[in-house]
Amino acid sequence: MLLEHLFVRDYRNIEQADLDFSPGMNCFAGRNGMGKTNLLDAIYSLSFCKSSLAQSDALTVRHGADCFQLSGTYLLPGDNRTVIGCMYRMKGRKQISRDRKEYQRFSDHIGYIPLVMVTPLDTELILGGSEGRRRFMDVVISQYDRDYLHRLIAYGKALQQRNALLKMETAPDPEMLLMWEQAMADNGQAIYERRQELIGQIIPLFNEIYPSIAGRRECVSLSYVSHGQNGNLLEQFADSRARDRAAGFSLCGIHKDELEMRLDGFPVRKEGSQGQNKTYLTALMLAQYRLLAGVCGKKPLLLLDDLFDRLDSERVENILSLVSDRSLFGQVFITDVDRNHTDAILGTTGCEYSTFTVDSGTVK
Repeated sequence: MLLEHLFVRDYRNIEQADLDFSPGMNCFAGRNGMGKTNLLDAIYSLSFCKSSLAQSDALTVRHGADCFQLSGTYLLPGDNRTVIGCMYRMKGRKQISRDRKEYQRFSDHIGYIPLVMVTPLDTELILGGSEGRRRFMDVVISQYDRDYLHRLIAYGKALQQRNALLKMETAPDPEMLLMWEQAMADNGQAIYERRQELIGQIIPLFNEIYPSIAGRRECVSLSYVSHGQNGNLLEQFADSRARDRAAGFSLCGIHKDELEMRLDGFPVRKEGSQGQNKTYLTALMLAQYRLLAGVCGKKPLLLLDDLFDRLDSERVENILSLVSDRSLFGQVFITDVDRNHTDAILGTTGCEYSTFTVDSGTVK
């Protein structure tokens, strides 16, 4: 799968860009704050119907404008082309379309244009709370399993209702509790099984990719921890009612799932250097890419934001050598502050590439 053409108007600091891309690597070069990451974010938005950077659509509209417009022309397997459009008006609503036909539900688009993005913000996967690590699993699975996304929504609704009952001053109705617990158990079991399957598939890919980037022996591991491993969820909810009532919220369930990330037997967040943390995250994201390419039947787009930061030259060259292998990876988009540096490294890969200079929102 390829993104052949991208049109951007009034998106963040990009007034207008009309770009044709190489089927291999594409690099956006320019000083910090010029708009390189905003171009990657526009590509991300066409896949996920939302920005990777802003919580609100209004924050993605360029200052002084009243709407933004994005359009991407994609070449799919079988030489089929499709055009994905995204428009948001400050006084209206966001519209996502495929070949000019508007989606009624954005969730119906998720997974159609699979994409993996590696950014400096990914450090929160290691340094932040477990919510971010659960979100990582959810984003991966939702790109190839639509039922999973629906179950996540249903579980979240049931959890919210159960927590509201637990917070009541008077004793909650046991039948009402049971109703929401049953919904949590049914959907939670399915979510647990799919997360467990995902991590089981990612681990061997991660174990293969990490040493190829690090270039030296570093013992890393990834494991999944869930209350689903403790048996029947419905029974666990019943057993935990008194504790949950005292706490005012649900203490067990798949909303407490965790990914344990270790380096040399210790948590990466405590043991790893900044370079090792970034290597770990990049290997994890590339493992995610390889998995998606297998289950989606088309190679995702790969976005590498600020790849060169905090990594030594050996690890950077190893990453670029890996992702330039067209038998494993497809089209790649990279940002860097130094065009000469980028051209020198990309030139060694033997891969076809294009470089775009970004200056104050203008792309050449």
